[in-house]
Amino acid sequence: MKFIEMRRGAWDTETTGPDPTTARIVTAAFMVRGGGRDDTVMSWVINPGVPVPDEAAEIHGYTTERVQAEGQDPAVALDEIASRLTAAIGWGMPLVAFNHSFDWSVLHYDLQRNNLPTVADRVGPDAVLPLLDPHVIDKQMDRYVRGTGMRKLKPTAERYGVELEDWHTAEADALAALLIAEAQFDGRYARLGEVWDRGPAAMFEAQQKWRADQQASLAAWFTGRGEHETAASVRTEWPLIPAAGGVA
Repeated sequence: MKFIEMRRGAWDTETTGPDPTTARIVTAAFMVRGGGRDDTVMSWVINPGVPVPDEAAEIHGYTTERVQAEGQDPAVALDEIASRLTAAIGWGMPLVAFNHSFDWSVLHYDLQRNNLPTVADRVGPDAVLPLLDPHVIDKQMDRYVRGTGMRKLKPTAERYGVELEDWHTAEADALAALLIAEAQFDGRYARLGEVWDRGPAAMFEAQQKWRADQQASLAAWFTGRGEHETAASVRTEWPLIPAAGGVA
């Protein structure tokens, strides 16, 4: 079945920081649409139990005071999020997130931090993960986008004709990722359709390889500029970024 014909999901997280191995989730959204049924949107506000840095709050609007007033207990909310994703994976539903390795990793480590099973634990080692990353796909299928920052979510959305308000809310960013994916799969890239037709395992493996190649190229670019420390920090893994030294 074509992606555009399926019931499909998307999710996003807003967090306390840019490192998914140490950041904590502040807000999250999971939405489902398509398949001839009404759209469903679920969202969470979480009190992470640590201060929300000012630079993070400026992006998503949730200060320490606000999450303390409005946020759920992290163990309750994180378990709900993981349960939703696990059910979707069990149904074989495509799950979209822009720069999926960030969201997948931050949830993975936040679950561990709260002594909860990860999504990988819940679905089991033999499960095929129907994850889609329109960021990875965009970089693979359209390699010559010029301009600093043009691969970020908003300019990427604009290139695919996606227009939204309230950027950097989890709900809006999840929807933007899903609409980008819909544009990518709706006949835009024939080669992408060929991979999709081989099944979710082939799609997953292709994205792993594309991400590894893309990040290796980025590291080589930094090395060529003499920025060896930055090059060494570039991670090639997808969707789970390894945590150095355990979970903080």
